[in-house]
Amino acid sequence: QVQLVESGGGLVQAGGSLRLSCAASGSISSINSMGWYRQPPGKQRELVADITSGGSTNYADSVEGRFTISANKAKNTVYLQMNSLKPEDTAVYYCNADGRDAVGYRFAAWGQGIRVTVSS
Repeated sequence: QVQLVESGGGLVQAGGSLRLSCAASGSISSINSMGWYRQPPGKQRELVADITSGGSTNYADSVEGRFTISANKAKNTVYLQMNSLKPEDTAVYYCNADGRDAVGYRFAAWGQGIRVTVSS
């Protein structure tokens, strides 16, 4: 099994910054990509950003230029630096990882979610 543990959420004022971290552990052979999704109150889950094992990144238009995703491959950890936060960034943020486990089966794992609240 693969587990993802997120940290770094909380309450911040508009214009502030937060850094989310997500560490993957368990029976991992390789990770193809890791990413962050979010689910605002009353809305569907949406992609925020993701990063491949080769370092390619992809961002939602709403966070482009404000958020930065990065990864430490040796630690199977992904980060999301969030700057210039807006109230509309308020959501539960979920980490996601896609890869292959120790016996070669593909996995897609999700973290438990971490709350980010941006006050106006």
